Amino acid sequence: MLGTVNRLLLAVSGAVLLAAGAVLLTGSWPLHGRQAPLLTAATRHRYWHADGWEWWAVLAGLAVVVLLALWWLLSQLRRPRLPAVVVDTGDGAFAVLRGRALEEAVAAEAGALDGVAGCRVVLRGRRGSPALRVALELEPHAVPVDTLAAVAGPVLTHARASAGLADLPTEARLSVTSHRAQRVT
Repeated sequence: MLGTVNRLLLAVSGAVLLAAGAVLLTGSWPLHGRQAPLLTAATRHRYWHADGWEWWAVLAGLAVVVLLALWWLLSQLRRPRLPAVVVDTGDGAFAVLRGRALEEAVAAEAGALDGVAGCRVVLRGRRGSPALRVALELEPHAVPVDTLAAVAGPVLTHARASAGLADLPTEARLSVTSHRAQRVT
């Protein structure tokens, strides 16, 4: 969702800046030519001393824009990966497992499966309840059902056992590598 919001904000801001630049460069409406001032003395006096609800509406709109910009900025700074997982050692103490280590172990094990050309793994969620996102790039001859069953079976069972987790929700995304067509002569 964040990628869609980023593209939408970029498109809207680009369109607004393009329109503003075209208006300023041409000096056309509402500027009344290049030699005319932007606001006449009468206009400045009329709007500077206005006591209507319009200014409050403008300020409220600007406040909403500022809050949305702050939300967008904070969402950009948020870390999408989980840095560590808490593992119960069984003796009343806890150990911390690095998230990258678990990601690399699952990626190595899933990447070694038959028909898998590449694998990327991201650990998300909270320290007590992590979740995996696995992106598998399949070779053209691979059977997706078999590959998915192999990942859901031994690979995730091994990951849950090694991390001491009862449950490890996983989202798998499958894609096929591009390949050249074989010519028959």
